[in-house]
Amino acid sequence: MTMNRNNQWAAFLEPNSLRYQLLSRSLFILSGLLLLIGMIQYLLMEQFLYRSKAESLLNLAVTVPYQVLEDTETLPKNDQYVSALLSLRTPDIKYAFIDNDANVTELFANPTEGYSPRFPESLYREILASGVCSFKYKILEGSTGKDYLVVLAPIKSPEQLQGIVQLSTPVGSMREVLFPQLIIFFSASALALLIGLLTYVPVLRRTLNPLSRIEVTVERINAGNLDERLPMDQGQMEIDQLSAVFNGMLERLETSFKIEQEAGERMRRFVADASHELRTPLTSIHGFLEVLLRGAAANPEHLQKALKSMHGETERLNKLVNDLLYLARMDREPAFFLQEGQLDAVVHSMESQLMVLAGDRNVHFRVESNVSATFDCDGMKQVILNLFQNAVQHTGPVNGEIELTLRKLSNGIELTIRDNGAGIAPEHVPHVFDRFYRIESSRARKSGGAGLGLSITQSIVENHRGKIDVQSSLGTGTVFRVWLPNGLKEVQKTEVVG
Repeated sequence: MTMNRNNQWAAFLEPNSLRYQLLSRSLFILSGLLLLIGMIQYLLMEQFLYRSKAESLLNLAVTVPYQVLEDTETLPKNDQYVSALLSLRTPDIKYAFIDNDANVTELFANPTEGYSPRFPESLYREILASGVCSFKYKILEGSTGKDYLVVLAPIKSPEQLQGIVQLSTPVGSMREVLFPQLIIFFSASALALLIGLLTYVPVLRRTLNPLSRIEVTVERINAGNLDERLPMDQGQMEIDQLSAVFNGMLERLETSFKIEQEAGERMRRFVADASHELRTPLTSIHGFLEVLLRGAAANPEHLQKALKSMHGETERLNKLVNDLLYLARMDREPAFFLQEGQLDAVVHSMESQLMVLAGDRNVHFRVESNVSATFDCDGMKQVILNLFQNAVQHTGPVNGEIELTLRKLSNGIELTIRDNGAGIAPEHVPHVFDRFYRIESSRARKSGGAGLGLSITQSIVENHRGKIDVQSSLGTGTVFRVWLPNGLKEVQKTEVVG
């Protein structure tokens, strides 16, 4: 337990860890904001104190009687005026008087404490000329090196401007008031950062728990378990969207993997079945050739019989090879000329050919007129021919009945071929469209079929975006239904990938 906790903290404090980066950057931003707030607060408090002090000095300056300032040389001799000035004197304020000639006279001068700061003479003359001071206060350095807050107040008598009173006070006392406040603020900020750190870490860990669960799930998926899915509905919109997209990608990957596995399995079965089917006629031909080579060729009757058998096997072999090549082409890159046409006209054009195939069997055509569809003509002819041949092979030559129906539906067209043959057992119905699948009781090898006709038919129908199904029961016959959809409007060559 302790080791797991240590591992968690080690992972948490790893510089490349998302948790560490979020925590450090959040604390960095918070520290910067607190520092900025402290600086702004310090500057605002400083300006507030300076402004308040300047207003109090200006209020004090206007209380100086202008008579005191009429003749500064008589100030020490006039007891009345001296007493008026002494009532204004405070230890932390320096007084100076600037007459109309810009001469500066220090009032209550104390050489040990230094003199009042001095402005440029041009500034004094500007104020004397206009009678107005353009600023409320200035911070100047005094003769002792201290900073002073200085205000200038023009003094006017009823008749004229008498001069300027300059009041100065050191700013050190005001800064001494600000410094403890600044210390208190930064101490409170440091405490807030510590509390934020202690509370933010568990909150951050809980916030990132969905990512941790995703990490664990992805590790299991990486181990080969493609059935795993990322957790959904974790209460975080971005994480849920990421999980949904990732799960969709996993679905496609799993589907592709299964399709690839199924394709590989089908290929293995196909190669095995094709090899078996090809070996049978080749073995037969090879056997007849051996018989002929042993002397049977001298007997015309045996020679004729062997040649007919080999001719039949070569026809069967040729048909099998053609079917295999067709299926391979369909699997690789099927292409059809899909165009609008009358499917009923195609059926009518094949009636004579179908009647020849049927022989003495009873054939019924129930074809609606004007059955328009978008289809490949050669492909649909092969569908009809394959299904009809299948019905012929599985019905009696005399009492067999075959019915071909073509009709329009609300969502497409339906082609039905029904026979009264022996039917198919229920356990074989799901496999009738599998390649090389044959029911020996009804698909005898003597019929020449290799079990590829229905597979070819299904591929053609599916590449028309249609469906084919079969219904059958023993003793009652079989029904194949082909459905093609409406809405295919391409009149040019269209590649349809199966």
